[in-house]
Amino acid sequence: MINAKSIAAMKDGVIVINTSRGPLVVEEDMAAALNSGKVAAYGADVASVEPIRPDNPLLTAKNSLLTPHIAWAPKEARTRLMDIAVDNLRAFTEGAPKNVVNPKK
Repeated sequence: MINAKSIAAMKDGVIVINTSRGPLVVEEDMAAALNSGKVAAYGADVASVEPIRPDNPLLTAKNSLLTPHIAWAPKEARTRLMDIAVDNLRAFTEGAPKNVVNPKK
């Protein structure tokens, strides 16, 4: 979806954020647009191949901010997941399991 043609149609100095899917962006085209200044900045939590390869052009492109697919995991989300796991374990040991995937009928 985001390639040289679609980037050319964007305003100069655009900021692009991708937290959807890495393959939606042609990374070579985005790197070229960053290095030329057409795109002011690119932020992504995804890459076309994960874990990101050392030769990915976005790793050396200007104003490219990349995170390792952790946008889903702020402290609050991880705390909530741990609380749910503890609550599920407690309920199971008390004989009243919660969130049962395949309950016996």
